[in-house]
Amino acid sequence: MTLALEAFAKVNRRLVVLGKRPDGYHELDTIYQTIDLADRLTLEATEDDDLRLTTDDPALPVDESNLIVKAARSLKDRFGASRGASIHLSKKIPKGGGLGGGSADAAAALHGLAALWELPASPEALQPVAAAVGSDVAFFLHGGRARGTGRGEKIEPLPDAPDEWIVLLFPAFGMATPDVYRTLDAPPLAPRGASGVFARDRNDLEAAAERLRPELRTLREALLSAGAIAARLSGSGSTVFGLFGNEAEARLSASLLEGRKDARPVVARTVSRAEFRRRALPQSVR
Repeated sequence: MTLALEAFAKVNRRLVVLGKRPDGYHELDTIYQTIDLADRLTLEATEDDDLRLTTDDPALPVDESNLIVKAARSLKDRFGASRGASIHLSKKIPKGGGLGGGSADAAAALHGLAALWELPASPEALQPVAAAVGSDVAFFLHGGRARGTGRGEKIEPLPDAPDEWIVLLFPAFGMATPDVYRTLDAPPLAPRGASGVFARDRNDLEAAAERLRPELRTLREALLSAGAIAARLSGSGSTVFGLFGNEAEARLSASLLEGRKDARPVVARTVSRAEFRRRALPQSVR
């Protein structure tokens, strides 16, 4: 049997860093939103118990350092699965862009392999596996709009908002998340409430990322000059995105930004939870 499924990217509509925890991680309060930029995974059952990963992106590792392989191993261990799979990844989400591509791929692998191996694994049952693989992998089991707390792995689904149109700007470079957090140099986490932290759009990693790469501020300003209602860094970067009132405005803005040499514009639309479930769950292709 062969299955295929999409792995949608996300943007962080808000990202608040509450402080550095004793375990070295940062306590976050964020709002995730899936968008219709997606990788594609194709999974095929094998007669042995090996896991084999291939990809059309030669820059990506296909060994245990890839979150897809890590997720697959964790799933086998959790449920005692003895079957194998061949997985092919077709890549569209840029690496190091703050769009959660690796985490989305890992979550898609969990969904797909659970179906391929006929495991009794609901999204709720997959949650602890996802959280162990990566901080925002758990979000990609649900999609739509959701609040993430803790390291980002504690997920509270939120009501879907009306469709929004955005323009993503992809610079030629990626950002390493640990470098951005080191530059942020957040204070130790102190006991305090989180009420009011979402009074406005914000990304507490933005200033740190812009200290490392001042070009990111230039890109945000370019989006605003091209008509964006607001412009933010997604996650730890390097992708910058602007919000627009409708598709026509987003496409006009992208056309105005098309000639830039420092970044590539891409128009995207938000993906609701219902659409995510229709398109991100495994579908048989043979």
